[in-house]
Parts: sequence; structure tokens; C-alpha cells
Amino acid sequence: MTRPAEFWNTVYDEDTAPWVIGEPQPAIVALEQAGEIQGRVLEPGCGAGEHTILLTRLGYDILGIDFSPSAIEYARANAESHHVPNVRFEVADALTLADRPDYRAAYDTIVDSALFHVFGTDPDARAAYVRSLHAVCKPGGVVHLLALSDAEPGFGPRISDTVIRESFTTGWELERLDPTRYRGRVTAAVADQATDLDVSPTGLVDVAAWMARIRRL
Repeated sequence: MTRPAEFWNTVYDEDTAPWVIGEPQPAIVALEQAGEIQGRVLEPGCGAGEHTILLTRLGYDILGIDFSPSAIEYARANAESHHVPNVRFEVADALTLADRPDYRAAYDTIVDSALFHVFGTDPDARAAYVRSLHAVCKPGGVVHLLALSDAEPGFGPRISDTVIRESFTTGWELERLDPTRYRGRVTAAVADQATDLDVSPTGLVDVAAWMARIRRL
């Protein structure tokens, strides 16, 4: 079952989100440096806005969206502190983008950093999210999906590669699915899951993840 916006608001209001690390994910930075982000870009579940801020600064036409109003407030403040005034954020539900004509077939690239795995144990929400992605991605466009992996100990909602493979079938081509790392911080919210992890003195930890490249047919 998906959590209400109030839950996510609290995470940002109290600054307990383990995914807010004060910088973009290294795996997303590497993706951009490899030239894999093209055209008009959408970041669903943008959270603190690190990737939207980075890509805006680099000249991309990108919109960051999040279900949580507090996340968007956090992201806008983050952009201001980074002196990126033209960054664009919007409160939107990633599960219902198919109902938004202004989003339909509008994006060449979608960058999902740690949103898909939130729906990993909820087949209905996962299917709704995949429908949303299909609706907003242009034919031939690409979804880059970074998700926590259950291949080794970690924290948060971790998923298998099978969940990704079985979710993106009709209307999609899974072009690549590789193991990678996801950087988080150990907050009170995940401290009980991080006892066996190699945590840095600053509280950061790199855990197993998947990076998928999925083309919309």
C-alpha cells in the first residue's frame, strides 16, 4: 500500500529521509556524463531536487515532480541555496500522470532515482506507475531507473531484478539492467537496518542497487 502525502511531508519536515544526502546520486551523475540523458526530461519523485538542480544547471529542459508538498518546498529551497533560480518543480502524483494531458507523451527521458522501488510490494501501485511512465514518455523515449536491490543487506524497500523485468513488458523494451550502488545516509528511520553496513564517519553508506535503461515502444 502506498503511503499518504502526510507521511512523506513529515520525512522532509523533520529531515529524516535517508535518501537526502546533499548531493546527486553518483549513479545518476555517471549516467549524465555518459550522454544518456537527452531531450526534455522528467524526474518523478524528485525529493530534495538534487538531480533536477544538477541537470538544470547543465542546461537540460527538466521538470522535477513529487507527491509531497514538503518535498517540493525542500527542493525549491535547495535550488535557491545552490543559486539555480530557473529550476522547475511541481507537486504531482506519479501514479496518475496518465490523466494529465499536459504531461502526455511530453518527455524524451525520465530519470527515476529511488521511486519505483517504493511500489515494489504493491502490484497495483507499481502497475499504475508504469502506466503513468508509458503515458508521459515519448515513443522511443527512455526511462532510467535506479532502485535499491535485495541482492545484499541494505535498508529501505529493496527489490529483485525480477520485479523490474516483470513490470516493464508490453509497450517497453528493457535494454539494460545492471547492478550498481546507491548512496544513502543512516538516519533514525533506517538505523536498525544499517547495523551491518559499512557506514562512513559522515553517516553515508553505499548499498546495492539496480540501474535499468528501458525504452518506451
